[in-house]
Amino acid sequence: MRSHRWVTAVVWVVLSVTVASCGAGRSANRTADGKTELSIATFNEFGYEELFAEYEAAHPDVKIVQRKTGQGAPHHQNLFTKLGAGAGLADVEAVEEGYLSQVMAKAGQFHDLLDIGPKDVTPDRWLKWKADAATTRDGRLIGYGTDIGPLAMCYRKDLFAEAGLPSDPDEVKRLFASWDTYFAAGDRFVAAVSGVAWFDSAAQIFNAMHNQHDVGYFDTSDTLVVESNQDIRNDWAAVTNAVARGQSAKLAAFSAEWNTGFKLGRFATKTCPSWMLGVIEAQAGPENAGKWAVTDAFPDGGGNWGGSYLTVPKQSRNPDKAAALAAWLTAPEQQIKAFQARGTFPSQVDALENRTLLEQVNTYFDNVKAGALFAAQVQKVKAAQYKGPADGLIQETAFGPALQSVEQGKNPAEAWNTAVKEAKKAAE
Repeated sequence: MRSHRWVTAVVWVVLSVTVASCGAGRSANRTADGKTELSIATFNEFGYEELFAEYEAAHPDVKIVQRKTGQGAPHHQNLFTKLGAGAGLADVEAVEEGYLSQVMAKAGQFHDLLDIGPKDVTPDRWLKWKADAATTRDGRLIGYGTDIGPLAMCYRKDLFAEAGLPSDPDEVKRLFASWDTYFAAGDRFVAAVSGVAWFDSAAQIFNAMHNQHDVGYFDTSDTLVVESNQDIRNDWAAVTNAVARGQSAKLAAFSAEWNTGFKLGRFATKTCPSWMLGVIEAQAGPENAGKWAVTDAFPDGGGNWGGSYLTVPKQSRNPDKAAALAAWLTAPEQQIKAFQARGTFPSQVDALENRTLLEQVNTYFDNVKAGALFAAQVQKVKAAQYKGPADGLIQETAFGPALQSVEQGKNPAEAWNTAVKEAKKAAE
């Protein structure tokens, strides 16, 4: 699974660790000078560091303590372990969309933010599908939405030109009109340019395709439908056939080899949720500035890949103040600042119409107005795919590894059977 923002080495940065006891009505944590201590646990890059200082300046009675993990998987493992233990969670806990269903299944251990949060913060502050995903069947809002990951397509202009393909962002749109046209263009590319693949990773392509469907690994009754979902079977066939035709660079996403692949130009296209622009710039380096471009087109329309929420566990000793902090961090003004700091794209309706966002220029990608481009892509996302229990785990431990095995020569039919077996195991 994604993840969806910048991925670095797994590093715990713990400025202060306060073990919370279970139960309601506890006294708030206090610093030596009498301030209320609010802890917040995040992962990867949320763009909050400067915002914390700003909040503390406006609230001199509050001291924010950040617990920051380099990657999402260990963060969520810690979250679920401490939920089970009944102690040890931060006042505010970030949750990535791939793990949200597991949190929703334990909604009773989290505060309803409509109850304890600022009364002027209502679900219509966010895109409807963003808020709906964190709302229980009985109407409780468990998380305030942070970022989203609207999808566009990134590509190497110089490699397209070398292959005789159009390279202008407007001209390449027809190549990305559908997955059929995308893979057909891939055949043309690999036939024309030796030693360079069309895309980076089969799993990355499959995940983007999978996220576009109304139904994914689970239906809304939390039944695993991997074997019966024909859309997933069709995606598998399309991607593994493209691998067989030499279109994949066979690089595991976020590996050292994948990072180097950007720098050395090992592949020509990249599925690009908004947060991926920062990843490409960091990994491709200044020597490749101007070679990468992004276009406001994506096969079969678009979709969303990534995004998180801020929750307040009932273990929090400071639930009201924790909710106030989470509400402030996810307000339109702060979402714009986080986007400027780390490229995390806003999920707030007002933020998506903000002039600062719409005029944001990305100099690395040929001075494209990236804010306006991705704001337009957001409008193509009408609903978020329902993520059932263990959805992120299935992508991470079943389909991702199975597709990598196909890239290493395993028979696709055998790899499919392995993926289904591992999916069932993850869903138990």
